[in-house]
Amino acid sequence: MKFKYTVLALVTIFLALCTGLIIESGLFRTGGADNNLITLATVAETAGQADVNAQTLSQADDYDVNILMTIPAQAQIVSIGSKDRQSNFLFELELDSKGAAISRAYLNRFDNLDYKDPQPYLQLLSPVEKQNGQNVLSLANDTFILVEQKQKLRLNNLDWKFVGKKQNDDGSEQAEFSADILTSSGKDVIRISKVYTITPGINHIQCSIKVENVSQIPLTSRFDIQSPLGMPKEGTRTDLRKIITGYKNAKGQIETVTKANTDIRKNIVKWLNGKTSQLDKDAAISLASENAANDFLWASTVDKYFAAIVRPVPSQDANAVDWVRPGLAEHYEPGLQMNPSQKESKQTGSGFKFNVKDFTLAPGQSKEFVFQVYLGAKDKELFEQNPLYSSLGFIKTFDLQTCCSMGWITSLAFFILTVMKWMYMFIPNYGVVIIILVLFVRLILHPVTKRSQVSMMSMQKLGPMSEEIRKKYANNKTEMNKQMMLLYREKGASPIMGCLPMLLQMPIWIALYSAIQASVELRGEPFLPFWITDLSSPDAIFRFKAFTIPLLNADIESFNLLPLLLGVSFYLQQKLTPQTAAGADPRVAQQQKMMLWMMPIMMLVFLYNAPSGLNLYIMASTFGGVIEQYVIRKHIREKQEAEAEGRIPVTSKTGGKIKKKKPKPFFKNQM
Repeated sequence: MKFKYTVLALVTIFLALCTGLIIESGLFRTGGADNNLITLATVAETAGQADVNAQTLSQADDYDVNILMTIPAQAQIVSIGSKDRQSNFLFELELDSKGAAISRAYLNRFDNLDYKDPQPYLQLLSPVEKQNGQNVLSLANDTFILVEQKQKLRLNNLDWKFVGKKQNDDGSEQAEFSADILTSSGKDVIRISKVYTITPGINHIQCSIKVENVSQIPLTSRFDIQSPLGMPKEGTRTDLRKIITGYKNAKGQIETVTKANTDIRKNIVKWLNGKTSQLDKDAAISLASENAANDFLWASTVDKYFAAIVRPVPSQDANAVDWVRPGLAEHYEPGLQMNPSQKESKQTGSGFKFNVKDFTLAPGQSKEFVFQVYLGAKDKELFEQNPLYSSLGFIKTFDLQTCCSMGWITSLAFFILTVMKWMYMFIPNYGVVIIILVLFVRLILHPVTKRSQVSMMSMQKLGPMSEEIRKKYANNKTEMNKQMMLLYREKGASPIMGCLPMLLQMPIWIALYSAIQASVELRGEPFLPFWITDLSSPDAIFRFKAFTIPLLNADIESFNLLPLLLGVSFYLQQKLTPQTAAGADPRVAQQQKMMLWMMPIMMLVFLYNAPSGLNLYIMASTFGGVIEQYVIRKHIREKQEAEAEGRIPVTSKTGGKIKKKKPKPFFKNQM
């Protein structure tokens, strides 16, 4: 019985690890890239509050008491950069005068992979529609506040004046917008200018905001700016979009706070439905570091392969920014809430705001705030080799989706990524690289696997003898365990060795799985020209009208062949795996029969919508295991036959050696 419980415990641990990987990969979560939005903000619009244009500026000295207002300009769309892959620019920005914001951002080095509307560029940022029909745009200036006068103006509803577009000597392009805040009598209060700069070959843009006090009195102000928005959902089965903020702790180490899009939505829905308090909701979606002493570095919205990272540039000689913080969930802005009646499977995009701290300007004084915005793939090599990105810890935006938090597994996964890139230089097909890498790892681990198989087959043979001992010493557990250990020692078998090698291999498989999942190099890469044309998506042979599997809440919209082959490989592997002798216990035989069919079916369902690169890796590993088990079983069978015929030396325990028969000369056989 002890042996059975030991094996059961080890198998349970193994299945728990596998289940963790499956859950992390997003099996039970689906969702489209709809345009609903959850935004975290510090300034709330109260119901029934009058528009700021109807509020008055407090009297100070001889300053006129008049209505605060702005002068709207003509709506205009301006583009800088290029969508052309042959240009030196890496992206194109479509700028909207509404809020002087980024309406759309296109990466020209990546296809959109949309079979319905294929384009040679990827739209990374898009407008996000609120429930009231208005759009929220990336990097839009939102609320501008005069603190002492308690005045607030929504600059995201204003069309800023387009000042002009120019090309600099270094090839960079700039576009400038401006907005004037003044009284109804025409007295100037604040002038704001906003400049976007994009440079060829550089993966980040620069956005500078200059605020100038053009009034006759000192003014204390603050403002908000919206985060990047509208990032598409790259995950094939789940919404992998997250908000990640980076901080530097007292030791100079970079740490991050991560909030998944799905988790943010769940907590907001609970709050809207009255299932959690405001305090609990704020704590659940806060973007702040738990250590208040940490210095804020950057905040980002990320997906499986891409990131939009906003870094407020610190003041001169400062190591970290001290004039801004990411928007905490102190207040929830009702105007941007999602519809609580939406299905849980309909995920929403998440955003936040940068809250510029209070600053005071004397008459005629100005202050400039600079943001650097990285737009592109989560590229490990780029993040490590670029001095700025390396010092800021952009590599922390990687999500390897491991089911455990051991740092050395992450290091191993990064090492595997490096090896895959190196192999690709010689074998320009990532599908072939995955197969070779999996088989190479199996070859390295073959001695461990072989020892495990031998031990399991030895245990299988001892089944009837073990059952006899259990029956004989059923009333004496101590003696039964003693006799079982003597039996194992005499026959050279070990119940632990049958499972321990499998557990030792798990970190390698987890790291390999994580590397394949996180590698943007696999995105859009084909394996064969007629099948598996994109390793980051399911291998759709043909498509049909989507339907949902109720229990799994999974949408099926194509016939995928690879998962079916994967199910076959799992069946063959289960068939060849040594089983515990079941003749003495019908229940064990029934369990083994169920597992023979259940495991392939479960894996088929779990991995049907998985990326084909991941399925190719699992199938290559499984078929490799089937071949390996066949070779090992054949070797063991030949060895047993040889022992039975007395053609190999016996062990020292039985004593003596058997002489090998000399082969007869060849010429005698011919006579």
